Amino acid sequence: MRQDERIGIVGGVGPHAGLDLTRKLFDHTRAEADQEHLPVMLYSFPDRIGERPAFLLGKTADNPGEAIGDIMAELARAGATVIGMPCNTAHSPRILDAALEKLNATGRPVRFVHMIDAVVRHVRQRCGEGARVGILSTLATLETRLYQDSLERAGLEALHPAPDGCARVQEAISNREYGIKARNPVTERARADLLDEARRLAGNADAIILGCTEIPLALPEKELGGVPLIDATDVLARELVRAFAPGKLR
Repeated sequence: MRQDERIGIVGGVGPHAGLDLTRKLFDHTRAEADQEHLPVMLYSFPDRIGERPAFLLGKTADNPGEAIGDIMAELARAGATVIGMPCNTAHSPRILDAALEKLNATGRPVRFVHMIDAVVRHVRQRCGEGARVGILSTLATLETRLYQDSLERAGLEALHPAPDGCARVQEAISNREYGIKARNPVTERARADLLDEARRLAGNADAIILGCTEIPLALPEKELGGVPLIDATDVLARELVRAFAPGKLR
């Protein structure tokens, strides 16, 4: 690690999720003084990045990966050598491929830490082959099978709520009156709806992935009835520290 190197975070894809990732990155860093923490740049430009689910579900033709790629390139030119993005949906290949193409075009040596891959590795190591893994996420993440395909390739069984439960989870995230994206602190209704669906999954699952980076803001518990709740943001934070300065990982 040189003095001109940084960790870069693509924010604005759930603005509070970017702050949450930054905090968890600090939490996972071995440091006893301010000066011992790692250098981090959070670029949060939500006005530049279109709605990811709308693109994936065919409601708009504007690929948000273009703007995300521009932001990644800006981070790279500012010294980022490791980059992470706290948005599950934006890891869809249709979005991420366009973004990484712009990042790679800078010609700079930057490592992108893939959150979905990191989470699936973590679950596989923690629960073992054949484990049943519940997924709480947006409809777009489910419908594009981001986690299902990755889990199945790792020898794990993917579970998700019933259709009405999936709709409740989506509303708890994006409803403009009570959803996590619209209200801070988290409303009682959003937490209650997410908690209900998590409990239903916990009856059959060995672990549950909180597969939208806003969900851990409503469900900070580490487990539910003995079933681990896997915070994708927390996993990403650890992997960013490991990729940038492994000796600093707490």
